[in-house]
Formats: sequence, C-alpha cells, structure tokens
Amino acid sequence: MKWKKIGKILVLDHNPGDLSKFLNKLDVDTIIKIKKIHGQHREPEIELLHGETTETIHKENGCLYNLDLSKVMWSKGNTNERMRIAKLVSDDEIVLDMFAGIGYFSMPIAIHSNPKKVIAIEINPNSFKYLKKNIILNKVQSKIEPILGDCENVFKGSSGDNYNLNNINLRCGNVFKDLSFDRIIMGYVKTTHHYLNSAIGLLNDGGILHYHETVPDKLINTRPINRIIEIAKGKEVELLNIQNIKKYSPGVSHVVLDVKIS
Repeated sequence: MKWKKIGKILVLDHNPGDLSKFLNKLDVDTIIKIKKIHGQHREPEIELLHGETTETIHKENGCLYNLDLSKVMWSKGNTNERMRIAKLVSDDEIVLDMFAGIGYFSMPIAIHSNPKKVIAIEINPNSFKYLKKNIILNKVQSKIEPILGDCENVFKGSSGDNYNLNNINLRCGNVFKDLSFDRIIMGYVKTTHHYLNSAIGLLNDGGILHYHETVPDKLINTRPINRIIEIAKGKEVELLNIQNIKKYSPGVSHVVLDVKIS
C-alpha cells in the first residue's frame, strides 16, 4: 500500500479497513484517502477514514505550509524540484510563479534565495487563501506578492478589483514598469502549453523559463522544446536542462524544461 504523511495527516491510496497499524506507528491525527482530483483548480475529493480535521501544517525544505487536504492538493513527488528551483534564483531577480497554489515554489524561493520580488498568481480561491496564510506563516511578506486571478489575463488589467498592473506597480515599488520578469515558473501540467505565449511575452531578454509538461516518454526530447520554439517566434531558445520529475502514468512522464530565451 502506498501512503504519504503530510503534516499530521496520513494519505492512503486505498482503504485498508484496519487502521490500527498506522495509528500505532505514525504520529497523525487524521487518515484520508484521495479518491479523485477535479478540474482546472485541481481540487481533491477525499474519503475521511479517521479523525475530524483535514487542515494541517506541513514542513518541507525549511518552509511551512498550512493547507486543507480536502480543498487543495499536495504532491510529495515535487519536493526536490521545489528546492532545485530555489537554488537557481540569483540575487535581486524578479520572479513570476504563474500557478502558485499555496506557495509550493514561491515559499522556498523567498526563504532560500534573495529575489527582489516573487509575484505569485493563483486562480483557485481556496489555494489562494492558504497562499496568503503561508506568506505570513513564513514571514516573507516583503518578498512575495500574492495575486488572485488567471495568469493569462491578470497583467492585462482585466482580472478584477485591485489586481491590475497599476496596483501591482504601487505595491511593489514600481519594479514592474516594463512588465517583465527574470524567471518564470510554470509549475502546472496537462494544459501548461496553453500559457506559453503569455509567459514568453513577460520574460526579460535572456530570462529563464521553467516549463512543466506531462509528455509521452518517446516525445520528451522533442515535443516540449518544440512547443516553446514555436511560440517564441524567432527568438533564441537555449535548452539548459530537462528534469524528469516523476512518472505521471504508464509511458508518460512529468518533466520540466529550463530554457533561456533571448
């Protein structure tokens, strides 16, 4: 049986019936089974097997994450990748985290590197609620700017109250006067390529794109980079690295490309 411990919650891949062996060995308050993950917001459907609360605080890579596993997802398989990205960020970089969730990438960057600012965009109100909590919990209010909205249109001034470009400029000391970023993280899968045009348009000359994709194994070295080259429309695209995150399904892998675009 596969299981993972997230804070004080144990997540099982099926209901074993007798939970005593887990309760006797592991320091957990709650045991759940995740049945499905739904839609664009990646919202879990769970079965509560033991306990009452589905909210916990999880510690990873020196970062604290407050989350409710009945409302938002957590991927243990991305642990190393979250820290790898944080180590790549140089001093005073302006970073855009396009699918921020509860701060999976933004938090390690703010804690373990020295960016000028991280703009963290999240469309799911439940995830955004915990993103804001985690910014306070980790005391990185001066580093991370959370924005609720769709990362495809949030910089077009059409995403809703208080999140147009002018307000971002005011709150961030006008660092976005040219509306561009040194590094952009696209930590989402399945439909990430639909956002490549927006991401590449926001990237500084010589900036770095971290593009995630779920791809058939036989296409790993071709499809993701070709998608970027096509959208870049004549810009110089330099593939720095392909990182295999984990198996997504039989014959399909979750990979991330580090790409420099000039």
